[in-house]
Amino acid sequence: MKNYGLNELREMYLQFFESKGHLRAKSFPLVPQNDNSLLLINAGMAPLKPYFTGQEEPPKRRMATCQKCIRTGDIENVGKTARHGTFFEMLGNFSFGDYFKEEAITYAWEFVTKVLEIPEERLLVTVYEEDEEAAQIWHQQIGLPKEKIFYMGKEDNFWEAGIDGPCGPCSEIYYDRGEEFGCGEPSCTVGCECDRFMEFWNLVFTQFERHEDGTYTPLAQRNIDTGMGLERLAALMQGVSSIFDVDTVKAIRDHVCQLANVTYGADVKKDISIRVITDHIRSVTFMAADGVLPSNEGRGYVMRRLLRRAVRHAKLLGIQGLFLRELVKTVVENSKHEYTELEDKFEYIIKLLTVEEKNFNETIDRGLNLLKGYMKEMKNRGETVLEGKACFTLSDTYGFPIDLTREILEEQGLKADEEGFKVEMDIQRQKAREARGGSKYMGADETIFNQMDAAMKTLFVGYDQLETKGQLAILANDEKLLDVASCGENIYVVIPETPFYAESGGQVGDNGVITTATGKAIVAHTTKVIGGKFAHHAKVIEGSLEKGQMATFTVENTSRMDTSRNHSATHLLQKALREVVGGHIEQAGSNVTKERLRFDFTHFEALNPEQLAQVEALVNEKILEGLTVTIKQMSIDEARQLGATALFGEKYGQTVRVVNMGDYSIELCGGTHIQNTAAIGTFKIISETGVAAGVRRIEAVTGRGAIAYYQEIESNLQEIAQVVKAKKSEVVKKVESLVSEHRALEKENEKLKAEITGAKASSILEQVESIGNLQVLLSRQDNLDMNALRNMGDALKDKLEKGVVILASAVDGKVNLVAMASKSAVEQGIHCGNIISQAVRVVNGGGGGRPNMAQAGGKDASKIAEALEVAKQVIASQITQ
Repeated sequence: MKNYGLNELREMYLQFFESKGHLRAKSFPLVPQNDNSLLLINAGMAPLKPYFTGQEEPPKRRMATCQKCIRTGDIENVGKTARHGTFFEMLGNFSFGDYFKEEAITYAWEFVTKVLEIPEERLLVTVYEEDEEAAQIWHQQIGLPKEKIFYMGKEDNFWEAGIDGPCGPCSEIYYDRGEEFGCGEPSCTVGCECDRFMEFWNLVFTQFERHEDGTYTPLAQRNIDTGMGLERLAALMQGVSSIFDVDTVKAIRDHVCQLANVTYGADVKKDISIRVITDHIRSVTFMAADGVLPSNEGRGYVMRRLLRRAVRHAKLLGIQGLFLRELVKTVVENSKHEYTELEDKFEYIIKLLTVEEKNFNETIDRGLNLLKGYMKEMKNRGETVLEGKACFTLSDTYGFPIDLTREILEEQGLKADEEGFKVEMDIQRQKAREARGGSKYMGADETIFNQMDAAMKTLFVGYDQLETKGQLAILANDEKLLDVASCGENIYVVIPETPFYAESGGQVGDNGVITTATGKAIVAHTTKVIGGKFAHHAKVIEGSLEKGQMATFTVENTSRMDTSRNHSATHLLQKALREVVGGHIEQAGSNVTKERLRFDFTHFEALNPEQLAQVEALVNEKILEGLTVTIKQMSIDEARQLGATALFGEKYGQTVRVVNMGDYSIELCGGTHIQNTAAIGTFKIISETGVAAGVRRIEAVTGRGAIAYYQEIESNLQEIAQVVKAKKSEVVKKVESLVSEHRALEKENEKLKAEITGAKASSILEQVESIGNLQVLLSRQDNLDMNALRNMGDALKDKLEKGVVILASAVDGKVNLVAMASKSAVEQGIHCGNIISQAVRVVNGGGGGRPNMAQAGGKDASKIAEALEVAKQVIASQITQ
């Protein structure tokens, strides 16, 4: 067979199906959109679910993709075998109610035997045991001998996902690698556990709908969903036995070996580490490019776990220092042609992974110290098994896989409670499943929007017009579709064409009015719903609206303009941040309303005042320059050549909308904008905060919002000027003077307090009594805060040679307690912390401290005398002991 590279094979596949009338689509992001049944995309069909269900109209009835995927179900086996991996690419051709079994099988056979030129004598297939139709196509139309067609059960050849949704039988194509790869058993054939027969392409015929009660009904629209692992196909074509020997993956593997100064294949243990790092660096690089951030939950936890696993195995190989950035370069170099986001986000990916790598290098050392502490305690107690909860803490908090904990423990003759660890892990997995909302096919229950015509889409025409006329196509409430909506009803209005912008890209939806000959409705906001429809969330305030009526749709202009100002300012802000802070800055979210803008961005520390001032000044400079805002439709390749910034997690088509602000800020964006930056007016940053690990947030105002902000400041300044009796221009000097006077008075006040306390202390000493050979002073001194009470306690203790001082004070109904002891008293067994902890219970409080000093607070001042008596009894018992 011809030796094709992985990138060649991808192109050959996509070109072949393009020639068969398929729309060639780019890979969807790894982060699922509108599907909470998945953390990460794990199959080629996963992003296409709405097309299979008929909820949405596909861009074409035939599609072909190469989808990037991540599966972590076998993460513990990655590295241990040569075939397990977490990241892979899946080739797939799909039919949504177009062709079915005959064409799917014919196309597959043609590609395999004519394009790839795989020898027919090496090929075998399986079919579902009840799918005689597929078996006949293979035999009668393709000409495959019956002995090469194997009937398999439901477990092997019937595809279904979740408790509901489309499903159906499948047919798999196998390659016979030869007897030398077999087990030698006479029964060795397709389905054997040995390595001889290699399944590489699965053709799924989705012809049934599975219901939650376990029943099946035929689908009105029969579909085709095929999946072929690109790395597995490349291994087959390149004549290698492992995905780690495939050209693009091998390049990463070889780079790992170079960094570690080891040879692959020379040491079994080192090979495991090499494979782990090779696979995991691919996963985290692609995840970073799609906007996933390391965290302790959800997909962020998956990313953190993979990255930490790679770093740990690098340590086992002896790789010193930060190494991930070097491997990222190799990943990007081998995949950037198809996945342009890797190159576009390169600086950001490097920054993100390096920061996480640095943090883990510190964490892993803390984890090792914690484990050493556990082992010391176990030996002291004579135990030999580390409890499961501790093992899980090491895994969950410090990134120690259970095998690492086991290995370190075994070196000391100890064991890990792996069953207990599994219990803790299962609890966490259950929480994750509950957070995702169940395992239904689309991860969500149906809404009224599922009942609307899937073929209908809404066209947005509001970029250049704020009022249109059209028919009321669909009226609905939360329960049903409506023919008439009466006054007072809250409804959804869906139409084929609208001037109302629907919430997306961080910009809120428009509000406004819908009027007809019989009624009027106020639109509070507008959103996108399934199937490319816009839902106008409205309330009928006059008369009634009827389905099919002609209506006038009017967007509220002032709100739209204020929102557009904030949206355009957000573009300028992102560009300014990249210039001032660094090119790694990427948008991590935004929210643009008429009142203000909120921009989340990837950065790993707070911006200092100087940086914020520079960013704000730069944005205002571009506003004052009056940059012309031009908006054009162009191909995605043209946009990339212009240097247009794209958003994480967005799936862009071949034609994109580019918003260009004087060639300063160039972004892909579907939102509304002003025509010239001067219309923004002014820009003012209100706050900069952290919202998540590696994500910062800036809130700002523009236009009318900025004017209102400055007016509020002006009003506050006027009030302050009146209070301090100064002109506005002299307020700062006046306040500085008052603050200086206040500090001087505070110092004088503290000095007087100390003198009074000293004077009081002398008279209080008359209350000293003896217990054993100790001088003990118990006294109540009301209206002293804790600080004053401690100062008095210090003064009294210093005057006692062998003494214990217990002071109580009632302040506003609450109780302060302080205990102090001299060094000689502590040597005789006095422990102030224990004295206070027992005395404070009497006054309904809590506290404690050290042997020589303790303090506490209580709520019941009526029992202070009783609390002092308890303290006296505890002192006596401590001396006796």
